[in-house]
Amino acid sequence: MSSTAEAPIHGDILEAIFSHVPLIHLVPASHVSNSWKRAVSSSLAHVRPIKPWLIVLTQSLRHSHVTTLHAYDPRSHVWLQIKNTARSHASPVRSSHSTLFYALTPSEFSFSLDALHLKWHYAPSPRVWRTNPVVARVGSRVVVAGGACEFEDDPLAVEMYDVNSQAWEACPSMPALLKSSTASSWLSVAVAGEIMHVTEKHSGVTYSFETISKTWKGPFSLRPHESVFHCVTGTLGERLMVAGLIGKVGNVKGVKLWEVRVRGGLGSGMEEVGEMPKEMVRKLFSGSELGSVEVTWIGDFVYVRNTSEPEELVLCEVLNHLNGVGCEWRSVRNAAVRCGARMVFCGGSVCMEDLQRAVMSENPTFSMKHV
Repeated sequence: MSSTAEAPIHGDILEAIFSHVPLIHLVPASHVSNSWKRAVSSSLAHVRPIKPWLIVLTQSLRHSHVTTLHAYDPRSHVWLQIKNTARSHASPVRSSHSTLFYALTPSEFSFSLDALHLKWHYAPSPRVWRTNPVVARVGSRVVVAGGACEFEDDPLAVEMYDVNSQAWEACPSMPALLKSSTASSWLSVAVAGEIMHVTEKHSGVTYSFETISKTWKGPFSLRPHESVFHCVTGTLGERLMVAGLIGKVGNVKGVKLWEVRVRGGLGSGMEEVGEMPKEMVRKLFSGSELGSVEVTWIGDFVYVRNTSEPEELVLCEVLNHLNGVGCEWRSVRNAAVRCGARMVFCGGSVCMEDLQRAVMSENPTFSMKHV
């Protein structure tokens, strides 16, 4: 068909059309012409902006080197599979602090920080051997705390790796009150600025580690209410948040989000932000068995999952309105579930530049396809 046979689409109409196009398809669309490139940019800026992705890594239980990456794009409401050629892993990949994948062996500590989690950094293992530590990225450093093996002298040992200098540094140990729960399965971690907050999930007891001064402060109580039996901390932007399960093990009656007030001191109070709809609570915790409850925080999004119900995810977008903060909840079917594989969840603040480099490269290291 001749290019003169159809009238061109301009302005607001083209921007509106692009707002309904999945983000991954906007990459080639922006290369059609300069007017389309401007329309794509304007649509993303003013009509439907890019939203952080949920990144899911699946790893074979029998063959740890077999891994697959999936991504959920909440702007487009689509799942994507990411095929990459990253180095295989000889040990289980774990996630921490919602934006970090890592793997730990006696000889190597590897971790991924980029939005699509395709690039891995490799460093010598920490001096203290650990099996299930708390790991968090704080600025240009990665903090590894607790989780030490039984034969180590200090189960509360803390070390910090500087990405720029590529060197480890020993830090003051975790507070003694956390001695019985130093593994990451018992603790949640949140980072705000240069401070790492470590919270015991059952009690809400929290300590803060300031990475600049290398000092611990606390304890603080971040248990929002006596009805909360399990709480997980995280950050939305620079706001310290708590997701709390209400009821008891085997009988979850509700899930709520709170924002922690930091003015006046940590633990001085909390403000309820939103509550998960009851039908979603029943769907997520309908079984008699309550597995590990995992919460992924990224941008203004909170993803909640129950490991005993792997196909179910609940997403909450926290929105700022003129009359206060509001929440939009929705249930998402997890398309990354694979038989015989474990799943690790992380967030990714993806931008168009990330996708441009990945999709439009002459020698792309990976390709994406709809699931």
